[in-house]
Amino acid sequence: MFLSLPVGGWLASLAVAGYTALTVRKIVKTEMIPAEPMGKPSPFSSLEVWFWSGIFLSSFILALTNPTALGTSARTCLPFLLAATVLGYMVGTGLPSNVKKVLHPIICCALSADLAALAFGYFSKSGTDAVLGDYLTKVPSNPGAGDILMGFLGSVIISFAFSMFKQRKLVKRHASEIFSSVIIATIFSLYSTAIIGRVIGLEPILTVSILPRCITVALALSIVSLFGGANTSLTAAVVVLTGLVGANFVQAVMDKLQLNDPIARGIATASSAHGLGTAALSAKEPEALPFCAIAYALTGIFGSLLCSVPAVRQSLLYIAG
Repeated sequence: MFLSLPVGGWLASLAVAGYTALTVRKIVKTEMIPAEPMGKPSPFSSLEVWFWSGIFLSSFILALTNPTALGTSARTCLPFLLAATVLGYMVGTGLPSNVKKVLHPIICCALSADLAALAFGYFSKSGTDAVLGDYLTKVPSNPGAGDILMGFLGSVIISFAFSMFKQRKLVKRHASEIFSSVIIATIFSLYSTAIIGRVIGLEPILTVSILPRCITVALALSIVSLFGGANTSLTAAVVVLTGLVGANFVQAVMDKLQLNDPIARGIATASSAHGLGTAALSAKEPEALPFCAIAYALTGIFGSLLCSVPAVRQSLLYIAG
């Protein structure tokens, strides 16, 4: 009974987002235009590399010599860790093609931040785990294996930004379909989960824990923390389960529902199965990638904003019981 909620909820959210996009397209009567081809990225200049290297070295030395200058430990480490992440991307993009097959720029981002944390932990005698704990989990504790892997999430999300910027004209042209579909799908996802959880007799704490089932795990954990007392482990598990279901079945289900429009397919996938569904669809349907990426980001942003409103939180808690 419990597992039917995230699976059935994914299917319902998919249908709501997809059909909303189609309906709005019929109202505004926008025509689909081809996406611009993704050209080879331009290499970074020496000035850019030296600029970020200077930021990294200065913030690293300042953190070592005067750790209280920037406030708490997390704020002390954040400047040079962010600079190390940017430098990692710059280095990764400049590597030969055969090396990139192993050291992708996204992997270089996370590895460079880990190496910077390792160096700071060694020289400051604070330990690497404490630095990474501050950076990845925002609390001064030892990070687990999942926290280390979550370090890659920020770099992956940033990679979507390049695709969205490249297709900004396309996204602007279809803004009405994108925003209306995301807003309606997010509201539907939150309130339908609360209602169904109440109807099938779930414990209120379980219902609240799975409310953000269609939002990427990093933001879903922040959302459930607003409600207090939620089971974050259950939240992460349900979000991942929703993404896995979407990644495996989203194309077949959309074909059955006759959601053939690439805009509707992209928005429906990202609004119902977040990052995993986006990655699965974009690999086979690149024309849907810009809409997947923007809907993926907007779903998380709007869900977070919506749940930060006290009246909305209270209404969801009331419905959940």
